[in-house]
Amino acid sequence: MAKLRKMLGKLDNPDIIALMRLIETQSQQTLSQWAIEYTEKVCLPIFEKQFPEDSRPADAISNCRIYLNGEIKLAQVKPFLKAAGQAARDADGFAAAQAAARAIGTACSVIQNPPGALGFVFYCAAAVAYDRAGTDQKQDVYDRLAEEEIAAVLHSLQKAAKPDEPNPVKIDWNC
Repeated sequence: MAKLRKMLGKLDNPDIIALMRLIETQSQQTLSQWAIEYTEKVCLPIFEKQFPEDSRPADAISNCRIYLNGEIKLAQVKPFLKAAGQAARDADGFAAAQAAARAIGTACSVIQNPPGALGFVFYCAAAVAYDRAGTDQKQDVYDRLAEEEIAAVLHSLQKAAKPDEPNPVKIDWNC
């Protein structure tokens, strides 16, 4: 069996291109809230299915929310972001859970790094694909599942997006 990819999806996917364009119209606050909510709903259950006692990704989500509400400073959130990243590294050998933790960590990082609003999508697509299909399928199975998840992510941002947002992020995609 070929080695599983950490991320799934392609930059030339029309839904990814649409996501990039939509991300560019939204504020960092809106993108952060959306990314955190999406990964909490989709990725956290995948991670917790394999690691029910590991609260690091959930703690990152919770503390990012507290930060977005203005109750704590960014410096107080950073240890939780680091811990979520460590949870992903510790999940080595559990592809779906590892990708889910990476998605959560990347989504949470949007509070300081707006391009993470796109980055988490590729990890999330991998988490969902590996969770649904297992780890012994051909690449085309994962690619199809990833495309379906990317479409769902786009739909989610379309619903969360605020029209005429006054302070949209400025992103140089470098891709």
